[in-house]
Amino acid sequence: MRFRKHILLPLFAMLMTFFPLWGMAAEIDRFEGTFTGKAEFTLNGEVQKRDMSTTIKAQDDGFLLSWTSVTYRSDGRTKEATYTIQFVPSARENIFQSAMKKNLFGKATPLDPLQGEPFVWARFEGDMFSVFSLFINESGDYEVQEFHRTLVEGGLDLLFRRFRNGTLDREIETLLQRQE
Repeated sequence: MRFRKHILLPLFAMLMTFFPLWGMAAEIDRFEGTFTGKAEFTLNGEVQKRDMSTTIKAQDDGFLLSWTSVTYRSDGRTKEATYTIQFVPSARENIFQSAMKKNLFGKATPLDPLQGEPFVWARFEGDMFSVFSLFINESGDYEVQEFHRTLVEGGLDLLFRRFRNGTLDREIETLLQRQE
């Protein structure tokens, strides 16, 4: 009996330690894939069109998020921007921190918003996967970007919002269809 107690108790404790990581992997798996779509919105009285794509891929105990936005201007010019960020679990359940640089000890860590770098984190909440970015400029003004991706039949509903000093500056909504 004592032998079982000494073996089973530590084994149970180890399983309980890793159980939350399995749950996080299940959340990520539901969102994993490549999604594409088009959006149209008005900015400063001008209608703008964008092609948008998102790729979410489970990686180690976190995930890799990549997204691209192609903007088509009325004068025929285009602008393409692609971002890729690795996320790892934080100490808080369902919240992931960006792992955009390595610290002195080689551990992946978030960037520093007080150095003009974006501070990025993500969370899973039911069928919604959200990514937040905080930027602080040289004068101390701030910008927060929110990307809310909600699972729907056939893909993700994307809601993007950008706030400057607490005021909504831009909002874009579109459906990103899952690619096979």
